[in-house]
Amino acid sequence: MNKMLTGAVMAAASVAVAGEVAATEWNVSVWGKRRAFTEHVEKLAELVSEKTGGEFTMNISYGGLSKNKENLDGISIGAFEMAQFCAGYHRDKNPTITVLELPFLGVNTLAEEVAVSHAVYAHPAVQKDLARWNAKLLMTSPMPQYNIVGTGEPRDELAEFKDMRVRATGGIGKAFSAVGAVPTSVTATEAYNAMESGVVDTVAFAQHAHLAFGTINRADWWTANLNPGTVNCPVVVNTDAYDALSDAEREALDSSVEEAIGHYLSNYGALLEKWDGVLAEKGVEKVTISDDQLAEFRKVAADPIRAQWIEDMTAQGLPAQELYDLVQKTLSDHRSGS
Repeated sequence: MNKMLTGAVMAAASVAVAGEVAATEWNVSVWGKRRAFTEHVEKLAELVSEKTGGEFTMNISYGGLSKNKENLDGISIGAFEMAQFCAGYHRDKNPTITVLELPFLGVNTLAEEVAVSHAVYAHPAVQKDLARWNAKLLMTSPMPQYNIVGTGEPRDELAEFKDMRVRATGGIGKAFSAVGAVPTSVTATEAYNAMESGVVDTVAFAQHAHLAFGTINRADWWTANLNPGTVNCPVVVNTDAYDALSDAEREALDSSVEEAIGHYLSNYGALLEKWDGVLAEKGVEKVTISDDQLAEFRKVAADPIRAQWIEDMTAQGLPAQELYDLVQKTLSDHRSGS
């Protein structure tokens, strides 16, 4: 009897161990702290765990696994299974998706940002581009048009942007450079210190980041309608880790993306509704740029930068014009409901 009981216990233990081995646990590298920018990642983890009965879980690390500029490198070597990064942090590593960071692209809403991003992510050339890093594009992190906060007297004319030191990356940085500003690409987590120490006069962010990284607390003014563009920040997964998932796990992950994005949009929308109250509470002046100045900004920054981007990317053998046209067609289709 004792032998039989011992055998039964060992068999049960073996089943338990096998169950533990079968469970899938992913590490996810993001940065900063939990905020509107990461809510879809948090929601994705919640949904995947629910759908798999806790057999597929995600440990989300805010800066504990990698620096934000090194997340794509970490994905490439399998240091973690999922990560968020921004194209402007390393444009040479992901040139195809920098089309989404061109200034004055014409994207007006977060829903449009999702539509154009996912259309570009699905393009074969873009998938091939990211495959060099063993990365599979999963979903975007849609952000509204960037605007700047600054110290001192408000700047509401392009002439006042000359020599302005601005934290701006990617196409936004190029746009400011076109009107004489001096962009610097310090990371989001470094922006507050750069502003505090006087390394930069102004910082270009979406609203959530001005809050999350404290730049709004240093600001005297904020541009309400400059809207030069935004940055594109995908969430990617390590291709080997994705391929190693069971069919049920892969289905749980893929089928959760749309709901995770929906949660993100709802959450971000609530933040935008409160923004004017935040400005009033912190005593930050809202600066409106005139239509004439905005038209001049577009004239100087939009067409020349786009043309140069297409020329440079085409020279690299990338279908640059096709990618730009895809963005414009997707915008048109989205607005027409087709």
